[in-house]
Amino acid sequence: MAVRRSALQSGPSKNSGTRPGSSRGAAREQVDDAVRSGLLTGRFIPGKAVTLRGLAAELGVSPMPVREVLQRLAAENALEVKPNGRVQVPDMTPGRFQEVLKARLLLEPELAALALPRLSPKDADDLKAIDDDIDQCILSGDAESYMRLNHAFHFRIYRASASEVLLPLIDSLWLQFAPFMRTVYGRVGTVSLEDRHKEAIRAIEERNEAALRGAIIADINDGMGILGTEILTGKGKA
Repeated sequence: MAVRRSALQSGPSKNSGTRPGSSRGAAREQVDDAVRSGLLTGRFIPGKAVTLRGLAAELGVSPMPVREVLQRLAAENALEVKPNGRVQVPDMTPGRFQEVLKARLLLEPELAALALPRLSPKDADDLKAIDDDIDQCILSGDAESYMRLNHAFHFRIYRASASEVLLPLIDSLWLQFAPFMRTVYGRVGTVSLEDRHKEAIRAIEERNEAALRGAIIADINDGMGILGTEILTGKGKA
């Protein structure tokens, strides 16, 4: 469950050099960013446990902010704390997978529809640039960069909604399924992926809510639903 130290060393925090309480808050924010990034890009492996102190040492921080972040992520079902104190990404079961998939299909098209009136031509251009990079990742087989950019694409749309209810729910769902999907892409590769991002961008440009909903649903089904189900049912490549 490796986390790159560079995630904590990208630059000084805006709170650095201030009161001790502020420094503690900055450390917690840095740990939170690093662990969430590790979950979303699949650098954390389902079922592989770590110790709190080991993770703190790897990140170069004290155990306290790590404990707070892990407890919060455990409450979001992204991590689980074992009786012996070790922490791990939960193993994905078929039942849990289907629940997460269903929740995504229910919530994400709604959030995209809420975001549509707030999305500008500049947003559409930025989404095109992200999708161009995603296409390169698919061709090159760079699964980690694909996952990072795919998250950036979807949440560039979703955050425009400014939703205080749906957005945190969807953020939690991504933390739950991303580590498993990284293992899926490791088995089947990225060349077989078919994203529906261009359809979503076109729907945004045309202000077509129905088309945007349809593109998001198709993207979830193609990117997660088919491949994940095949692996869990033993039909995917070993």
